Amino acid sequence: MTTTAQADPTPPATTSRRWRAWLLDGLSSQAARHPGPHGTPPAEHKGHSWWRVMCLTGVDYFSTLGYQPGIAALAAGLLSPFATLVLIALTLFGALPVYRRVAKESPNGEGSIAMLERLLPWWAGKLLVLVLLGFAATDFIITMTLSAADASAHVVENPFAPPLLHGANLWITLVLLAALGAVFLKGFREAIGIAVGLVGTYLVLNVVVLATSAWQVLSHPVVIDNWWGAMTAAHSSPLAIVGVALLVFPKLALGMSGFETGVAVMPQIQGDAADTPARPAGRIRGTRRLLTTAALVMSGFLLLSSLATTLLIPQREFAPGGSANGRALAYLAHHNLGEAFGTVYDLSTIAILWFAGASAMAGLLNLVPRYLPRYGMAPEWARAVRPLVLIFLATAFGITVFFDADVDAQSGAYATGVLVLMLSASFASTVAARHRRLRAATLGFGAITLVFGYTLVTNVIERPDGLKIALLFILGILLTSFASRVHRAFELRAVHVDFDETAERLIGAAMAAGPLRVIANEPDERDAAEYREKEYSQREETHIPDGRPVLFLEVTVRDSSDFTTDLHVRGEERYGAQILRVEGAGVANTIAAVLMRLRAYSGQVPHAYFNWTEGHPFSHLLRFLVFGDGEVAPVTREVLRRAEPDPARRPRVHVG
Repeated sequence: MTTTAQADPTPPATTSRRWRAWLLDGLSSQAARHPGPHGTPPAEHKGHSWWRVMCLTGVDYFSTLGYQPGIAALAAGLLSPFATLVLIALTLFGALPVYRRVAKESPNGEGSIAMLERLLPWWAGKLLVLVLLGFAATDFIITMTLSAADASAHVVENPFAPPLLHGANLWITLVLLAALGAVFLKGFREAIGIAVGLVGTYLVLNVVVLATSAWQVLSHPVVIDNWWGAMTAAHSSPLAIVGVALLVFPKLALGMSGFETGVAVMPQIQGDAADTPARPAGRIRGTRRLLTTAALVMSGFLLLSSLATTLLIPQREFAPGGSANGRALAYLAHHNLGEAFGTVYDLSTIAILWFAGASAMAGLLNLVPRYLPRYGMAPEWARAVRPLVLIFLATAFGITVFFDADVDAQSGAYATGVLVLMLSASFASTVAARHRRLRAATLGFGAITLVFGYTLVTNVIERPDGLKIALLFILGILLTSFASRVHRAFELRAVHVDFDETAERLIGAAMAAGPLRVIANEPDERDAAEYREKEYSQREETHIPDGRPVLFLEVTVRDSSDFTTDLHVRGEERYGAQILRVEGAGVANTIAAVLMRLRAYSGQVPHAYFNWTEGHPFSHLLRFLVFGDGEVAPVTREVLRRAEPDPARRPRVHVG
């Protein structure tokens, strides 16, 4: 009989382990509080100057010049400059004051979502955060897809582009998104240095284009007369012009994107030497300079670009298929400065639009790990960057295919996400000012909230597709979050367990008599009769050895919607009973975590004693998932079984 050598199965297993290790790189026990790649500066330095960090947020904010003038002309026509003035007023007197307040209220980069989270307790606050995360995902992912789509439009429309690329917008957009994902899968370092170079180059080129356009207008003032005559012929009075501009400006809301990213990267800003985590005054001051400077610079560019494109580009060129559709300033660069300069401008625009997607991806990676792992509403692998990159990239691919890489088609969804986040920020600022009893600020922020509310409602009525896309994101986040919460419900859910001095003394005395005996007690009256009857019934029903000391373990649920918590066990002697008291998010999980800590502390396997609870198993399951209690004994045993696979080392559970 002969035998055939079989292939060694080790290499595939090794490859699988290496793949898993690469994919989950950065995953740690503290990752539930992981702020993402831009949440904290690298350890080797203490942050960057505010103007350098402004360039990181500016790749999102300033890059909208690539498509905003064309969208404004398409939405407002000849009234584009007036609608842009309304947008600038809302930026400088609405969004800017709001986010300056947000920077002060959440200086660690949590943004307005964290401010609103603190307003509502229990599950209501978690639900609100999940909904806002859905709108934030809409904002950031559409930023990626819309920016890449506009970059592809600049590639296709360039006169030096090979004929093979004509009409290939969809494939070019997908390639750009794939390249973006590859950057994050490899590691996104030195982002600020790249952003400074891109933003500086792009703004300088735009200054050249706008200065040339201004010279064209001043050299041929007839274009102003032609524009004014056509506009006044279409609108009979100045009031009509103002009224129409007010009505159409919500379609221009894309010009306000970037504020949320600005506060998300606050920890990157270098503060003062006297800054503390609780009061980083220098960081707040730097962030406010960042927001103010970016808003002023962008407002100037928006107004000048709106005037230049409206005066110098025929209206028909803004329509879908027109030479200026999605690339109005590039049209002027080619037309006024030649194909060579226009190509340089196209390359700069393509680069910054592509990197705007990088800024949006970084915003998502900063935002999601702050909340979902902390709520237990994301799997373990969601604490690592690379799996999230793959999910966001797949979603961006789907959105791009759905919209066929059309910039105009995506603008409604983009504006919806931007406006909801700004509405939430203005509302949070209103509440914060009211809590501080700042009457003038409360009225001001309240008025801004109403304006953003009107803008959002108008945008949704005009472009309901944006709300539909946002609702799909919200539904996806809600379903996956609650599925993950149920799946992870039987984890220990304790980051750290410690004992105070009294608890250590009581545990030490009980250890002298052998393995620890712990009676799970629901604190009701907490009088002598309760402890006496509880100990007697447990000794009778579960056969606790006579004479052995027992410890009562009492768990109080403070907020069952929390997931991971630090457990601080306090000792107490009451009516002759030795009691360990602790607050946690769920009774069974907290008891299991304390038992595991007692095992490590004493070096012996502890015994826990329970009573059965009357009621239907399904109702107990719902109570456990929602309120953190229910039938405690079997759930405690299941949590312990998952936490300790070795039965010999697993804390014993006795039920009577």
